[in-house]
Amino acid sequence: MRFRLDPTPAQDVLLSTHCGQARFLWNLCLEQWRLWQPGKRAPGYAELNRQLTELRAAEPWLASGSVTAQQQVLRDLDQAKRNFFGGTHRRPTWRKKDRDEGFRTVAVLPEHVRRLNRRWSAVFVPKVGWVRFRCTRVVPDSVKSYRVTWDASGRWHIAFAHIPAAIAGPGTGEVVGLDRGVAVSVMSSEGEAFHAPSLRPKQAERLLRLRRRLAVAQRGSNRRGRLKRAIARLRARETDQRKDWVEQTTTDLARRYDVVKVEDLDVRAMTRSAKGTKERPGRRVRQKAGLNRAILAQGWGLFLARLEHKARGRVRRVDPKQTSQRCSACGHVATENRESQAAFRCVACGFACNADLNAARNIAVGQTVTARGALGKSSRAVNREPQCLAFVA
Repeated sequence: MRFRLDPTPAQDVLLSTHCGQARFLWNLCLEQWRLWQPGKRAPGYAELNRQLTELRAAEPWLASGSVTAQQQVLRDLDQAKRNFFGGTHRRPTWRKKDRDEGFRTVAVLPEHVRRLNRRWSAVFVPKVGWVRFRCTRVVPDSVKSYRVTWDASGRWHIAFAHIPAAIAGPGTGEVVGLDRGVAVSVMSSEGEAFHAPSLRPKQAERLLRLRRRLAVAQRGSNRRGRLKRAIARLRARETDQRKDWVEQTTTDLARRYDVVKVEDLDVRAMTRSAKGTKERPGRRVRQKAGLNRAILAQGWGLFLARLEHKARGRVRRVDPKQTSQRCSACGHVATENRESQAAFRCVACGFACNADLNAARNIAVGQTVTARGALGKSSRAVNREPQCLAFVA
């Protein structure tokens, strides 16, 4: 559950100090871990916590911050290292100023959050006091921790760690297939098209002008800082619009259908750069970069993640192999069936429709074409339960 914080100028300075302390500790412990001698065990959380006590005694700047928030930095780094060695996440990286700003607080009690009026509530932040936030939903008493973050556009947010209840299906047995694309963000097997919002033409033009001015601005100057904040505000607007669209669309689909089938796409591999290496440089790098930006602008990954959170246990991932080349009417598979990016016409039976709609219908059936051309149930169709907390924007 994520809300907008509204700190006073004095509280803004204290929150920024907390973020700086968390970033400093993270980078310091990460450097210590990377410089540790090979073959020897690096210090764990208990040893790092002992070192933190000594460091706070020697550094008044650290002692002025919240020890709870600083201890959570050590816990987060310890968990990040466990995830890395477990093979589920990448190696922990450095935290950069004005990009990775935030801290986490645990041991939150119900009395640490109070309602002020219909629109505003307040949360108690250690060493800062009561900070107002825009309350659009009721914060449950079961919340035990929260994370405070700052983005490049200058906004403060607070996210309470809470797993929301899944949305119940209609109970009618309705099944829908969803095809994700670029021209049409999501096409359903019922013929309903969903388009992810983007910046208006004037806003996109202004963003382009700001980027051109930023390219020639002197590094470290006040003008460059203002340009970066202006670009961040436009980017934040675009991100907020896309997240709002994802939330509304996934909620609507989870309420209307009992089973939702989505093609199992590896978005990270699809958006990988094509620049290659010096020995083997890539081809059509600029075209591939444009396609990557178009794919990421549709919010494919966030859409599927939120759909699995809301329709818990009712989402099936289907192998996307040949779903765009197979005729949903007769089952014939041929590359010639795709007349263009948007048009589909079967060369066997003459069936014609929108290409995205045809693919969505194949996904809804849940069948794919094997190497020999026979139809069969997808072996990659899985039902994955969400394993992480959902921070709703």
